[in-house]
Amino acid sequence: QVHVEESGGGLVQAGGSLRLSCAASGRTFSRFRMGWFRQAPGEEREFVAAIAWSASTYYADSVKGRFTISRDNAKNTVYLQMNSLKPEDTAVYYCAAGVGLLGSNYYNSHEYDYWGQGTQVTVSS
Repeated sequence: QVHVEESGGGLVQAGGSLRLSCAASGRTFSRFRMGWFRQAPGEEREFVAAIAWSASTYYADSVKGRFTISRDNAKNTVYLQMNSLKPEDTAVYYCAAGVGLLGSNYYNSHEYDYWGQGTQVTVSS
C-alpha cells in the first residue's frame, strides 16, 4: 500500500505562483511514475503533469510553459511549481502514484494506482 498526500494549495491572485508538494510512502518511490491531475467544479478530472521514474516529464497543453513538475527521490516527494496562474487553473489538485508497468500513457488516470485526497487551488482574477 502506498500513501499519497498533497500539500501547498491555497488562494493566489492571477499571475501569481504556488508550489504543490506530494509525499508518497514506499521504499521504491524512485520507480513510481507520479502524476498531477485536477478537477474543477462541474468538470471531469483532467491530466496536468507527470514525471516518470527516469525524470521524463509530460504536460497538458494548457499548462505547458507555466507549470513544472519535479521529483526528489531522497525525500519521496514530487513537486508542481505553478507560475503565471490563471483563474481557469482553479481546481482541486490531486497527486497520484503509478507502481506497475505503464499500459498506455502518462496522461491516463487509469495508469495511477494510488491517489491523494486533493488540495484546493483558487486563483482570483
